[in-house]
Amino acid sequence: MRAQALRGKTSFVVAPRGGATVVMRMVLANPLRGRRRFTHPRTCVRANCPEISRSAARRTGAIAEGTAVWGEADHCTAPRGVSSDSGKNSADYLFWRGDQFRALHSGSKQETERVHAVPLVGTASLSASDLRSRLLESPGALLDTTMDQLRTLVLVHEVGTALAAARSLGREQSSVQKQLDTLNRNFKQLCGEPLVVKQGRGKNVLFTDSGEAFVEIARNTLRDWLDGVHESRRLRGETITVGTTRFTLGFLANAGEHVAGEFAERGVDLRVTHLRTRELISALRTKQADLVCGSVLVGEQGENALADVDVLEWRRSGLSLVTNLSADQLPNRPMLASQLHSLPLVIPASGLISGFLRGWFGADYRERLDIAAEIDDVRYGFDLLRSELLHGCMIVTRGVGEAADDGRLPEGRGLRTVDLINDVGPKMHVLVGAFTRRGERQGYSADHPLNLLWRALELENAKWKSGEHRPAVAS
Repeated sequence: MRAQALRGKTSFVVAPRGGATVVMRMVLANPLRGRRRFTHPRTCVRANCPEISRSAARRTGAIAEGTAVWGEADHCTAPRGVSSDSGKNSADYLFWRGDQFRALHSGSKQETERVHAVPLVGTASLSASDLRSRLLESPGALLDTTMDQLRTLVLVHEVGTALAAARSLGREQSSVQKQLDTLNRNFKQLCGEPLVVKQGRGKNVLFTDSGEAFVEIARNTLRDWLDGVHESRRLRGETITVGTTRFTLGFLANAGEHVAGEFAERGVDLRVTHLRTRELISALRTKQADLVCGSVLVGEQGENALADVDVLEWRRSGLSLVTNLSADQLPNRPMLASQLHSLPLVIPASGLISGFLRGWFGADYRERLDIAAEIDDVRYGFDLLRSELLHGCMIVTRGVGEAADDGRLPEGRGLRTVDLINDVGPKMHVLVGAFTRRGERQGYSADHPLNLLWRALELENAKWKSGEHRPAVAS
């Protein structure tokens, strides 16, 4: 809301109404005689303090020194269209000068002229704290915006064109274009410019500055609502998300057989997501998963890194070498970690294995060892060794090495496994198990899906340790 020159100098004055402060536009018809006219209230703000800090001024919209903005007005109660002499309705103003608002009074001719020396520049806006007023005065063009339109806007921003977004949504291009046209029309009315501008056939649309800003707002809005719905369903036991590494999927599959019938009968949505070892605990902390299965590195300090999770421990182990080297080059006996520098090694670029190497050899372990290849997926490492493009050893967890050695991992056919013994650094081991956020299960009823699945995993763990069966894969 900007002031415009109307027959004289203009600014804004205020009047208290209903406990809030009503901002009114005032036109000084004759500065020398001090006669003025009020127009209808424009907006409400909470600014009843005669001195407000610079930061508060910025929040409420004062952007130019010399601008009369808002404040207390004990007698400015004139309704719309009513004119009055300054002597009858003495008003207080807040005048921005330097680093604070200063209270001025219209009863003084000098002060009145001073107030009107600079026209209003900027926008008078609602205080962020007055949410109820903001909601009640929300413009219709904004309220007509739907979640579906926001989703379309975000998709168009990500894929570039209305046609590509329509394909992603399974809709006609005309439907998507109609939504963009509606958003452009509404936001041009709200903000003075459209959100999206066409660039020609086959070209990506151009997002205006307002468009870029509102895409981010739309993305966050949709994410918050989706997260809120998921969290509500999770707390009510209607959905559960489990994260697992590739090599612990067998444990989860066996446990899932115990609860599948009840979950189906109750309509529980069991979601399984693949996680890398390095992502396990962070997925719990960020609530991406309610339960995770996999391996974590535990050092000399014990389980301090797991202080905020409950642990169902399956096994603890160390590392092994999977190799395509001959028995002459690498005998069939445990290998010492201090001898690793003599072997060409295949190692993961990050994660649990690199944590071992960093603990044993320091942060510069790549300089101290013969790294023949760094991989991001252990399956690629198996394929690399079997292709014989290089001859060397891949460092894996002992569980993976055992599974490759006894045929449970088909990728390990034709390769040998040699145990790796730590003799150089701090004691570390691989803890394989299931993990949940500490104390969360205790807050749920016994028949909550998380507790049912946890008990099923405990049952499978007991069977495995008693030798009743071996899981299809290991870690």
